[in-house]
Amino acid sequence: MRRSTRKEQDPDLGILAVQLSARVQREIFIRAAQHGFEDVRPRHGAVLAFLDAEGTRPGELARLAGRNKQTMGAILDELERLGYVRRAPDPADRRARLIMPTERGRQFMELSDALVSQIEQELADTLGPDLYGKFRDGLRRSLASLPATGRDTEG
Repeated sequence: MRRSTRKEQDPDLGILAVQLSARVQREIFIRAAQHGFEDVRPRHGAVLAFLDAEGTRPGELARLAGRNKQTMGAILDELERLGYVRRAPDPADRRARLIMPTERGRQFMELSDALVSQIEQELADTLGPDLYGKFRDGLRRSLASLPATGRDTEG
C-alpha cells in the first residue's frame, strides 16, 4: 500500500492534529466572515486568540502562540493595518510596548470566543459530553508531555 493511501486511511497523530486545527480554524473564520470580519485570517489567530483586553506585550504573544518574534511582528503589522490592534507604551515600562485591541479587535475577540464555544458544544453534542471531556483532557495531557519550545512552524 502506498504511504499516502495508508496515511489517508489511518492518519497518524500529527495529521489528525493538523487536520483538526485547520478545520476548527476554518469554521471560526468562515463564521466570523458571516459577521463582517472577512479580512481576518487564521494566521491572525496567533495574536487574537491570546490578546488581553488591557493589552499584551509582543514577546508574550509570541511565546503563547509558539511563534518567533519576527513572525509575530509581521502578524502584528498586518493586524494594525487592518485596524484590529494598536501599539501603545506599556505603563509598567515605558521602553516596552503593549499590543492593544481596537474596538474592532475587541468585537472580533468576543465573537471568536463565542464561535469557539459553539464549535465545542457541537463537538460535545456529536461525541457526547463525557467523551468530549476525556478528549479535551487527553489533548491537554498530550500537550503537557511534549516540549513547548522549538522552531516556529509558521515562520
